[in-house]
Amino acid sequence: MKTNQIGLEKSETAPINEKLNALLSSYHVFYQNVRGYHWNVKGEHFFSLHTKFEELYTELQLQIDEIAERILTLAGTPLHAYSDFTKYSSIKEDKNVFDGRECVEGLVSGLQELIEEQRSVIEAAGEAGDEGTVDLITGYVQAQEKLIWMYNAFLGVKK
Repeated sequence: MKTNQIGLEKSETAPINEKLNALLSSYHVFYQNVRGYHWNVKGEHFFSLHTKFEELYTELQLQIDEIAERILTLAGTPLHAYSDFTKYSSIKEDKNVFDGRECVEGLVSGLQELIEEQRSVIEAAGEAGDEGTVDLITGYVQAQEKLIWMYNAFLGVKK
């Protein structure tokens, strides 16, 4: 059988699954970074940031599951070992960050990295006629672009 369960050519979805697994890895590392920010943030904005970080990592947890399920839908196998996540992630671990401003800067940097990686997934999926993946990932990009704007407003960034 040359097509997967949803009628897409396996030869065309294999590279998409590879990109989705790399994205899944980046999401996992970013998720852990955000959990660390949530647990460790200190300073005058503790209460507002602690809550916002929890909202974000809760959303990331749902997105991780959706990405893994999309890989399965495309007849792939989602990565599930932390050694793979650190190997394939475009995002690096951000350890022992306590200052609220530094936490938010880490968030913005991570979101920017995710968006860049997701645009590559969208391009590959579009070329393969994989509208489901395009739609899923485009929604993430749109929401994350808004988060970048909001967190940059908190930081006072004027771009």
